[in-house]
Amino acid sequence: MDHAPLRVALLSYRAHPEVGGQGVYVRQLSAALVALGHTVTILAGPPYPDPTPGVDLVKIPSLDLYRPEDPFRRPRLAEFSDAIDVAEYGLMCTGTFPEPLTFSIRAARFMRRFSASFDVVHDNQCLGYGLLDVVKRVPTVATIHHPISIDKSLALRDAHSALHRLGQRRWYSFVRMQARVARRLPRVLTVSDSARDDVIRDFKVTPEVLAVVPNGVDTELFRPVPDVVRVPGRIVTVASSDHPSKGIGHLIEAVAKLRTERSVELVIIGKGGVGRSVARSIERFDAGDWVRTAGRVEALEMVRLYAEAEVAVVPSLYEGFSLPAIEAMSCGVPLVATTGGALSEVVGLDGAGVLVPPADAGALAGAIRGLLDDRSKAQQMGSAGRARVEERFTWRAAALGCVEQYRKVIAGC
Repeated sequence: MDHAPLRVALLSYRAHPEVGGQGVYVRQLSAALVALGHTVTILAGPPYPDPTPGVDLVKIPSLDLYRPEDPFRRPRLAEFSDAIDVAEYGLMCTGTFPEPLTFSIRAARFMRRFSASFDVVHDNQCLGYGLLDVVKRVPTVATIHHPISIDKSLALRDAHSALHRLGQRRWYSFVRMQARVARRLPRVLTVSDSARDDVIRDFKVTPEVLAVVPNGVDTELFRPVPDVVRVPGRIVTVASSDHPSKGIGHLIEAVAKLRTERSVELVIIGKGGVGRSVARSIERFDAGDWVRTAGRVEALEMVRLYAEAEVAVVPSLYEGFSLPAIEAMSCGVPLVATTGGALSEVVGLDGAGVLVPPADAGALAGAIRGLLDDRSKAQQMGSAGRARVEERFTWRAAALGCVEQYRKVIAGC
């Protein structure tokens, strides 16, 4: 078997860790690949990532139309440099999310000049039409964390009016492109058996080109902190977005039920905690005094918040994998999660967490109550969760799995 170091181009239209799990994936996978002796260059659009030492970054500029401080902004005329910029702004004005398409075209333009510099291209769920040009020049694989068609379905189900549904259909119109591109790739990676089944069903990808390579977690960073005292009644969750699929409203309802019998509080980490739907749930359950929205926090602060919690909860209606689940488990925090998507597969059935049906506030409340009432069980669960992560979910293992697939697609070209 060939063990020569590979030159990897890792493409991601949004790769900053603050944008969510895909940004974490790019940063941690690239670092793990370099640690194995490979060369990695990240091609990313704004907001640009800050790669770990040894990882190169090529910035792929865009109009950056969705800046957190100025979303859906109107660029100055001087900012437009080519037809791609015009298309990007025009598509945004019609309610479409253009970044997967326009980033892929810009990345393809770069690869036409520098394709000889790379042995393999790894696309991180961009799946834009430009990738089809890249495939002609360099062996290419793509990771699909889960098909965004599932997010679209959940958003349409949550829409409160015909106009809202129309807007959601328009926003998610890029999903059809992603499915078409995925079906034409020589190798597609996904992160769980559940996500694999979803990709086959929704994107009609041939099973033979699919491979499962689970995500990992930095077990040196996300670890138990024995000198931090757990706060009685503290519950923690992570919401990387305000999307209905994250199930935060159901968790707030569950904690409201628990508040009728005991003193508990909920800490929500992540940008989703300061979104409009969470705010509506806080208002609905008069939860302002016992829900704390921490927003985005540094990794060390996240570890401290995990360490202070008696229970961590992943209330998602669907997850293709769930980094928050394995982060909590890696920190040794007793975990309650739903069975949505891949969560049953990630948490497992060997005592590393309690699983309940999705969208069931009563079941969430009962599972949390059980762990708060049984500290011995909670402690055993925290230890079992840490052991499961160390055995199955490290970034080194993820990198080794990706390299195996890189070599297969290179050999087939």
